[in-house]
Amino acid sequence: MNVVIYARYSSHNQTEASIEGQLKVCYEYAKRNNYNIIGEYIDRAMTGTNDNRPEFLKMIEDSNRRHFNGVLVYQLDRFARNRYDSATYKNKLKKNGIRVLSARENISEDASGVLMESVLEGMAEYFSAELSQKVKRGMGINASKYLYNGGTIPLGFKIDSDKKYQIDDDTSVIVKQIFEMYTNGDLMADIIRYLNNHNIKTSTGNEFNKNSIRNILINKRYIGIYTYNGIDTANAIPRIIDDETFYKVQDIMLKNKKAPARARAKNEYLLTTKLFCGHCKDMMTGFSGTSKTGRLYNYYTCRNAKIKLCDKKNVQKNYIEDLVVDEARKVLTDENISKIAYTVVELAEKEKDMSNLKRLNKLLKDNEKQRNNLFESLKICDIENVRKSIFEEISKMDVQHKEIENEILLEETQYVKVTVPQVKFFLTHLRNGSINDLKYRKMLINVLINQIYLYDSKINIIFNTQDKPVEIEVSLLNDMESSFMASEALP
Repeated sequence: MNVVIYARYSSHNQTEASIEGQLKVCYEYAKRNNYNIIGEYIDRAMTGTNDNRPEFLKMIEDSNRRHFNGVLVYQLDRFARNRYDSATYKNKLKKNGIRVLSARENISEDASGVLMESVLEGMAEYFSAELSQKVKRGMGINASKYLYNGGTIPLGFKIDSDKKYQIDDDTSVIVKQIFEMYTNGDLMADIIRYLNNHNIKTSTGNEFNKNSIRNILINKRYIGIYTYNGIDTANAIPRIIDDETFYKVQDIMLKNKKAPARARAKNEYLLTTKLFCGHCKDMMTGFSGTSKTGRLYNYYTCRNAKIKLCDKKNVQKNYIEDLVVDEARKVLTDENISKIAYTVVELAEKEKDMSNLKRLNKLLKDNEKQRNNLFESLKICDIENVRKSIFEEISKMDVQHKEIENEILLEETQYVKVTVPQVKFFLTHLRNGSINDLKYRKMLINVLINQIYLYDSKINIIFNTQDKPVEIEVSLLNDMESSFMASEALP
């Protein structure tokens, strides 16, 4: 596996020599694990809080070229100062099929930390923004509010005098009918024709078209979800449609697309960086091949097997991915969701590094004390030149006071408030997602799966949520693969 090393040191508490120590340990680790080091990225006199780390950001940018498969660090605190920053950047690397490796830390020794980080990564992806900003801005909305914020009122709802959503009895029946017709097999064109022939209008008084029908069918407000700043909150407004009907519609819409998700992204290998050969422990990567009939097949293969250094058999991409997704969904029981939520929140609170914020608050307090002393001196001073000097000093202190306040404000944005209900909502969504949705499958794997070791006789799945791996024996593997190959043989 090709890897690069990232090392950094802070001018506050480390020396230049510490970089050489980090590199030495990383090179020794790489040699023991048969990793091929193809480059180094080194930031000197930088802190983990400084996102202007030029070599670090260059490494993130270079990852887009996919010339390396791993980033090796001395230990994880060299990569980022906390798990929130780490989750953001690891997510970017993961999209390019790149793992972050620690030369000093065994990932299994910090199981709860790995779980927290994987959940934070998933939440960052789900809410479509970096976690440190999105959670702060959107997820902390007061649960007693969820008010109408302007724009088009969806068909089936009305807004009361307090700007709250209420069900409109006259038009909500139309929404129910649209969902019912679609689940019964009516095409969008049939529904549009029916509504327009009966002179039924949209909420803006216009005739229905494909976009207006589609917007109704995908609108999560009909199942009680309130959306604000890109964040979904369940059970926040009255529901018109039940979950079963709504998600059945989403599945039908997905299948009716001209290019289904799996076909569009048939070469995207979801287990990249997760799947390892059980024989030689090297990473298994995806490749595709064409049969004599021209049919395209996608596999995972051991990289050592490619060069005849391992005898591991290839495995069909869809077969192994479906198996892993199915096992991952089993983990998300109500009991496990609750346990995970409390574990993540508890650890997130413990891991907050408040030292810099405390330092800034002390500086602010010292500044205020000095200013007060200067004002007291000004009261008793009657020498004009001295008074002028005191005024100048007070002006300087005022500027410093404002600068420190701004630093405090910036620092506070680094601390994410994650709550148990937020994590539970996210994990419940993860459990109830569409099994055929590519984005959903990726997120399920990224959040729950740590590593997978594939043997010819069994598969060991190591979850972020469990201490012991789940082992699937050869009998089940053979049954599933036989079933798969039989289905492949069909015309």
